[in-house]
Amino acid sequence: MASKIRIASDSTCDLSPELIRRFGVVILPLGVALGEKQYTDGVDIDPDFIYDHYEKTGQLPKTSAINLADFEAFFAEQTKDGDSLILFTISSEMSSTHNNACLAAEGFENVHVVDTRNLSTGGGLLVIAAAEMAAKGDKTAAEIAEACRALAPCVDASFIIDSLEFLYKGGRCSALAAFGANMLSLKPCIVVKDGKMGVGKKYRGKFGGVLPKYVADRLGDASDVIKGHIFVTHAGCEESVVNACVEAVKAIAPEAEVHITRAGCTISSHCGRNTLGVLFIRTHALGE
Repeated sequence: MASKIRIASDSTCDLSPELIRRFGVVILPLGVALGEKQYTDGVDIDPDFIYDHYEKTGQLPKTSAINLADFEAFFAEQTKDGDSLILFTISSEMSSTHNNACLAAEGFENVHVVDTRNLSTGGGLLVIAAAEMAAKGDKTAAEIAEACRALAPCVDASFIIDSLEFLYKGGRCSALAAFGANMLSLKPCIVVKDGKMGVGKKYRGKFGGVLPKYVADRLGDASDVIKGHIFVTHAGCEESVVNACVEAVKAIAPEAEVHITRAGCTISSHCGRNTLGVLFIRTHALGE
């Protein structure tokens, strides 16, 4: 039997079950600690469980990286028949998962680890790109991995956050910033750049009301947007709000395939409910 190229990602890529099946992606879940209990992202814990727990206890979870031994066992299983594996990880600036994967991969000639320099479906876009390249059959695993590394700076990933409560409780913003945003009804845009999260434009008004402006700002006229896949990813928003954003995207880029996905435990525990982002790939690196 001829060897094939397998595509895998850690669970932070936030691809829906339908997309995971469609593109044949294998998912490795991160760990989630909630109080004294340990959970597995997307297996025995989901964002709604986290929200319910927080409302009852005021306690937020902590995510933990996939360890070296788990990666080694996974790589051995995936490559035992001579297949090649391309693994995508959350940005190395945000987790030690990538470094652990690279250390584990040193013992395998046919394992290629790609730092997405991103999170959520920002990484998911690269996973899909790799799966589509592999399906064509004209590139080696090493060539696909390198192509995706070159594509990573072109991923445009951002989110609008309704409340800074989770970021404040998680130690990622000051009490003054959270208080000021609340008083002024500011909705910050969190932008991923150079593998890190930063604050972009701040919108003023109600969450649902600022989203159309956010979508328009991010996509512009869409002339430099690769239309293959655009994600609308949210952390538990009302269906009407999500659908309005999808329609706003389609009005600007009608030829795009727009995917609605629910953010997993990592994004949800950092940003909280009512977080929504539009994520896509540009024809050039961000800032160019």
